[in-house]
Amino acid sequence: MTFNANDPSGAGGLTADIASITSAGAHALAVVTGAYVRDTAEIFDHFAFDEEAVTDQARSALEDMPVSAIKVGFVGSPENISTIAEIASDYADVPLIAYMPNLSWWEESEIDSYLDAFRELMLPQTTVLVGNHSSLWRWLLPDWPGERNPTARDIAKAAADLGVPYTLVTGVPMPDQFIDNVLATPQAVLYSEKFERFEAVFAGAGDTLSAALSALLANGHDLQAATAEALTFLDHSLDAGFHPGMGNIVPDRLFWAQADVDPEDDESGEEAGDANDDVELTSKPSLDLPPNGTTKH
Repeated sequence: MTFNANDPSGAGGLTADIASITSAGAHALAVVTGAYVRDTAEIFDHFAFDEEAVTDQARSALEDMPVSAIKVGFVGSPENISTIAEIASDYADVPLIAYMPNLSWWEESEIDSYLDAFRELMLPQTTVLVGNHSSLWRWLLPDWPGERNPTARDIAKAAADLGVPYTLVTGVPMPDQFIDNVLATPQAVLYSEKFERFEAVFAGAGDTLSAALSALLANGHDLQAATAEALTFLDHSLDAGFHPGMGNIVPDRLFWAQADVDPEDDESGEEAGDANDDVELTSKPSLDLPPNGTTKH
């Protein structure tokens, strides 16, 4: 089950969650917590749903279907954080993956109250906290005193003090145009994977990663294997990213379904289709669908 805001641009939010969860071989129970006003370049505003609407959506689905993982994205208000935390407490044995996005587009007073509620109500129930290095640093270590940047373990320690056993820190800066992505506890780095920095700006990468991780955990992967698989899924999604509008690039979460088409074959196919528009098909077309599991994709 994922709690997130609707994103009309398709870059992030519930759109990213549903596509990523489906691609990772799980069924998405998508609870709408509000709606962004945004395009692929920036977020202009957000409208939060009433907490009763969020509760009714979630409870109705949960009374009908079992849930194997819970993802919490941006839910819009302290009231929604409270009601989701109450729902999650009834499923204490289910892993909860919390994603904290960059909220710099929002009013400062709104940010403070939202982060305070998330810290007090959601983090104590969180299994894995996911976020970009700079976002988590400014939130969890605002008075960081050192000359060096905090490491993933430093951030994981701050999260652990608030009840989070595991933290996945993305976008850790490294030399030579590389970034590191680190799953850490205060005691150790459990997994890390370096990627070469893309010369592009993406929208929706964090939702993509956290949703894929949630689905893989729901499917029974252990945390380290799920992290490795989710990071690989994100890397391929970014590599296949596309430019639907005038803003940033959107990850292609269905990269594995895109067939390589020869332009000549495509052209001839169009001509054949035009010539046979009125022909009735007497047999069903063969659909060679890929199996579930991003490794096989």
